Amino acid sequence: MLRIHFTASDVAGVRMAARPDVLWETILSFHRLRDRRGPVVYGEWRSQTRARLNGETRPLAALVPSRGYFPDFLTPSEGLHGLDEGLQAVRATPTERLHAELALLGADRGDRAGGRTVPQSLRALAEGGAEPFGRLLGALRGYHRAAIEPYWPHIRARVEADRAVRGRALLDGGAGELLASLPPMFRWRAPVLEADYPVARDLHLDGRGLLLQPSFFCRGTPVVLRDPTLPPVLVYPTTHCEAPTVHAPGGSSLAKLVGNTRSAVLHAIGDGGTTSELARRAGVSLASASQHAGVLREAGLVATLRHGNAVLHTLTPLGAALLGGGGAGGRRRKVAGAVAGTAGPAGPAGPAGTEGTAGPAAGTAPVERLYARNGPVTS
Repeated sequence: MLRIHFTASDVAGVRMAARPDVLWETILSFHRLRDRRGPVVYGEWRSQTRARLNGETRPLAALVPSRGYFPDFLTPSEGLHGLDEGLQAVRATPTERLHAELALLGADRGDRAGGRTVPQSLRALAEGGAEPFGRLLGALRGYHRAAIEPYWPHIRARVEADRAVRGRALLDGGAGELLASLPPMFRWRAPVLEADYPVARDLHLDGRGLLLQPSFFCRGTPVVLRDPTLPPVLVYPTTHCEAPTVHAPGGSSLAKLVGNTRSAVLHAIGDGGTTSELARRAGVSLASASQHAGVLREAGLVATLRHGNAVLHTLTPLGAALLGGGGAGGRRRKVAGAVAGTAGPAGPAGPAGTEGTAGPAAGTAPVERLYARNGPVTS
């Protein structure tokens, strides 16, 4: 079990990540690539990603075992700002930290005689040499291009939907309600947040607060950094449910948006609210608001997340871009909305990550449907 201990200032310092973290998604997806669990959500992604990779994963496999510890330096906080910023932070890791974390990796694997030692295959990297670091950064970038970049709009939509759930909880009841709203593997028993976890671990925040990072490729159990001196971050699974395939602008589904009423409903969803609120803002009936929201979902403009007795709608990146005029600088709303619905069961626990686990898509890249049709699934 994982137990995270809060002080009053830690509760006040709880915050949500503004977007998916590209390096957390990259590393955790490498776990998902090598297991067989979650076939409904990840099965098609696995087969397509393996075909793109053509087996070129050895540099990552040396650092990221299928289970157990992987080094904290692979997931710096700069990953929130993009791949280039994240890789620059990885390259800037001090040699002392490299050596310590790679030695810990060797110890966790049992590659030691007596104390902790760096595995032979990683000693050049532990010295911070340009050549081994170049290979590592190239491997991370190549893997990201094959496994993450084509799916980034889906990942962003899932994380935005989760942020809407947490944002509504925060508005309704403060930070305590936010912590209580986390997925079923968590239990908020103030002042301690408990979570299912593969090992016994106590994390004392000591006034530093906590960053909550929802992740598409986190599965079953949360992930925390091994080094307790690093800024605390809690990576947890998003809920996986049906989401629309994102179509290119101008497609037949997007053409359904012509008309003032549907545009009004899209703007109402952008501002957040219940079905009744959408209907009131758009000046339509409750049934009409629900129908138009469904069309917007089919057009790839809205993602829907079922949570408890609510169905929460958020804009996809395409929907946000349309409201902002379609430009890269279009406005991005941070929203929360709810309509009646039900949630499905949580799936079985999977591997936990750094301790215990486990850019926009290119214009020509295929966009795959990654979600189940029959409500939320985590398996």
